[in-house]
Amino acid sequence: MPKGLKALRSVTALGVLVLLASSASIAQEDDLSPLPESQWNYETADHLLERAGFGGTPSQIEALAALSPSAAVSSLVHFDAANNSDLQAFEHSGVHDPGLEPFPPSRPATTDLAKLSGEALGIKVKPQGNRRLQPVVNKFFYWLRASVLETNRVAYWWADRMVNSNNPLQEKMALFWHGHFAVNESKVRDYRKLLIELELFHEMGTDSFRDLMVAVAQDPAMLSFLDASVNVKGAPNENFAREIMELFTMGVGNYSESDIREAARAFTGWNYNDLDFEINEEQHDSGVKTFLGHQGNFDGVDIIDLIMEEAVTADYIAGKIYRFYVRQDISPALQAELGNTLREADYDIATLLETIFLSRDFYSPSSVGSQIKSPVQLLVSTYRKLGLQNVPGVPDFNQASGSLSQSLFRPPTVAGWAGGRSWITPSLLLARGNLARDILFPDINFVPPDRVNGSREIRSVSDRIRQGMDITSATQPSSLGEGNIMAESNMLADRDEDFNTRYGNFRGWQMAIERVIPIPRHTAKEDLSAMVLEENLVSSSEVVDYFIGRFMRVKPGDDSRRMLIEFLNQNLGTADIVAAQSYMEDSLRMLLHLIMSQPEYQLS
Repeated sequence: MPKGLKALRSVTALGVLVLLASSASIAQEDDLSPLPESQWNYETADHLLERAGFGGTPSQIEALAALSPSAAVSSLVHFDAANNSDLQAFEHSGVHDPGLEPFPPSRPATTDLAKLSGEALGIKVKPQGNRRLQPVVNKFFYWLRASVLETNRVAYWWADRMVNSNNPLQEKMALFWHGHFAVNESKVRDYRKLLIELELFHEMGTDSFRDLMVAVAQDPAMLSFLDASVNVKGAPNENFAREIMELFTMGVGNYSESDIREAARAFTGWNYNDLDFEINEEQHDSGVKTFLGHQGNFDGVDIIDLIMEEAVTADYIAGKIYRFYVRQDISPALQAELGNTLREADYDIATLLETIFLSRDFYSPSSVGSQIKSPVQLLVSTYRKLGLQNVPGVPDFNQASGSLSQSLFRPPTVAGWAGGRSWITPSLLLARGNLARDILFPDINFVPPDRVNGSREIRSVSDRIRQGMDITSATQPSSLGEGNIMAESNMLADRDEDFNTRYGNFRGWQMAIERVIPIPRHTAKEDLSAMVLEENLVSSSEVVDYFIGRFMRVKPGDDSRRMLIEFLNQNLGTADIVAAQSYMEDSLRMLLHLIMSQPEYQLS
C-alpha cells in the first residue's frame, strides 16, 4: 500500500475517535433508524453539511445545528430554487452559429462535404485561387477550439455555483450525476450540449430516477457521446444499450448479450437535431423484441420502464448513491434495504437521501471522516470554508482540479471517475499541498492557460506568421530545423493546395480566443487576520484550535496540534495574538498551508 494511503487510514481512525468520543451512543453502523434529536449538535450538523454539500462556515453550520435533524435534512434535500435567485445564468460568448450544424465528425469529412456540395459549416468554397477550402478548414478548427474554451468557462461557472449556492445538495447531486452519466467534451464537441445536460441534473437530480433516466436517454450530449447517429434499423449500435444497463441502472452480470442487442433495436432512430431530441421513424426498428424475459414492440421508454421493474436496479442505484455520500463499504443487507426504500418511493431520489442523511449509520464512526475528498470537492469546500464569494481565477480551477485527476466535463471513461483511494497517491498528496500554497500565496507569474495554446506546432506557426513569413514557409514542420532538406514541393512559397491543416489549426485558435470571453483572473481575497480578530482570539493556541475546527473534519493528533502551535509562535515571535495583529497575516497563511497540507485535510 502506498505510504500516503497508510497515513490516511491511520489518521482516519484517530480523527473519528476524537470527533465522536462524546457521542459513542450514536455509533450504529448499518442502522437506518433516525438519529435521536438528543444527539444532534454542531458536530453532526458539520458532518451533514460536509457530505450533503461541500462544508461551510461556522455560522452556516450553527444555523443548521439550530434546527432539528429532520428539519436540517429537509432544508438541504427539499431545496427551493428561488433561494438561488441571485445566481447568474451562464453568459454565452456567442461563439456558435447555425452554419456549424450538423458538425462533421472529422476534418476530412468536412472538406469532403465542401468539395461535394460547395459549402460546409456555413462557408462557401472559394470559386478559384489557392487554398480554396482554407476558410472551411479554419472554421472546423475554430469550433473545436471555441467549444473547449467555452466548456472551461462552463466549468468555472458551475464551480462558482458550488461555492455560492444556498442549495449545496443541488450542486452535490449534479456532481454525482455528472460522474454517473459521464460524457466527455472531446467527443461531444459542443459546450452547449454539456451545459444542457448539467441543467438537467440541476433540475431533476433529486426527483424521479426513472424520469431522469428517460431524460438522459433523450439528451443530445448523451446521444452524441454514445453514437446514437449510427444506431439505425438493420444495423443497431449497442453502445448506449450496453452502458444503460452496465453503468447507469443494473450493473454487470444482471443482463444477457441478447438483452443488449434487443435493447439496441428499441433505441434505433433516437437521435438529435442540434439541441433537440428527435426520433427518425424510418431508422427505428418497430419489430417485436425480447428483453429481460418480456416480449413486445418496445421502444426506448419501454426498455427503461422494464429495467426499473428489476429489483437489482434500485439496489444498484441506491448503493452507488450511498457510496458517494457515506462510505465505500456497504453490506449487501444495507444495500438491499436502501434499494427497497428507493423502490417503495417509486424511485424518488429525495426520499432515499432523507433516509440516508437521517440514519444513525450516516453519523456512525465508520462513516464520519471516512471519505477522501475528490479534487472538485477539495477546491469547493476550501473556498466555502474560507468564506469566499467567487472562485478565484488564480490558481486556475480547471488546471488545478485536472492536475489532481478530475476535470469537469472530461471524465476519463464512460464510467466516470473511480473515486475513493484513486484520488490519493504519494504524488497526488504532494500536489494537494501545492494547491493549498497556490491558493494562499498566488503565483504572481501566473499565465492564464485559456489564453496560451499548448500545441508546439500551433505556436511555431504563430511565431512564423508574426515574423512575416508566407503560409507555406510558416507551416513547414517545426522539427525540420536549420540546414535540413525538405521536399521540393514544400519549398515552393505559397504552394498550390486545397488547404493547409497547420494554418487552419493556427487560425482556428486565433479566431476562438478573439471571440471567447476570458475567465476572470482575480486571486482569492481571504483575510485570515480579520477572521481571527472577529472571533476575538487572543492566543496562538486558540487560533490553531479555531483553524482546525473550521477547516478540518478529521482532527489531527495532539503532537500535530502542538507542532502547529509552536510553528505559529515561532513565526509570530509571540503567542500573543493581540500584540501580533498588525503583522500576522502571512504567518496565519503559512499556518493554514500546513493544515491544508495534512493528510487529515483530505478527508471528509
